[in-house]
This record gives sequence, structure tokens and C-alpha cells, in this order.
Amino acid sequence: MSDLKDLSLLLYTNSRLLIQAFQLRLKELELTYPQYLTLSVLWEEDGQYVNQIGEKLELDSGTLTPLIKKLESQNYVKRIRSEADERKVKVELTYPGKSLQSKVETIIQNLEAEFEQIDSLDISKLNKQLQDLFREIKTAKK
Repeated sequence: MSDLKDLSLLLYTNSRLLIQAFQLRLKELELTYPQYLTLSVLWEEDGQYVNQIGEKLELDSGTLTPLIKKLESQNYVKRIRSEADERKVKVELTYPGKSLQSKVETIIQNLEAEFEQIDSLDISKLNKQLQDLFREIKTAKK
């Protein structure tokens, strides 16, 4: 097998396992993994346009809009259509959406503690390597 094929398989299978671990824990908050990611972007910076969130998550508006609508129905976010350009929609956290952050952070900290039990896993180092790889692949894609 080629190195790139091996890398592709490892990234795919490991990301699926990691996402499953997240989903299992987020289920108690009635959140899906993509909803969690969307909220995470807003917790970093509230009041972003749909296209800004999409850029950060590498998702198009056709995928992101149903996620945001679901989060709105759960009262975690509100959508505000621009008066200047009604095609632009800003997404802001509601109070319950802001309050949810501490609950999710506790879940993530517990999950992180579980992963720290794996001796060969250096999450910080791996995170940096994957960020570098992501940037390089994104540049090569253009």
C-alpha cells in the first residue's frame, strides 16, 4: 500500500472513531457532532455570517443551513437576516446557546482525560501536525 493511501485510511478510520466518541457523549445534551462544531465556531466568535462559519468548517451553505435551523429550533442560536442584503444571514448565540458551552467543555475535558490515558498519544503534537497537513493539502488543492 502507498504511504498516501495508508495515511488516508488512518485519518478516515481514526476520525470516525473520534467522532463516535464525541457523539456518544454529546448525545446526553441532544447535540450532534456537526451541531457541536457549529456552536464551537460561534463560541470562539459570536455573531458570524453563515458563509464565515462555512469557511471555518469547510461546509457549504446547503449543508450548514439545516444545522443552523435545527440549532435555532433548540433555541441555541438565532438567525438575523441582513437588511442591506437579505441573502446574508448572521448567526448569534442565545443565552441557552452560550450557557451550553460550559456543559460541552466539561464533556470534552472528560473525553480528553480518557485519551490522555493512551501513552503514545500526544494530542498537542498531533494537532499541530494535522493543522500543518491541512494547510498543505488545502494549498495543493487550489
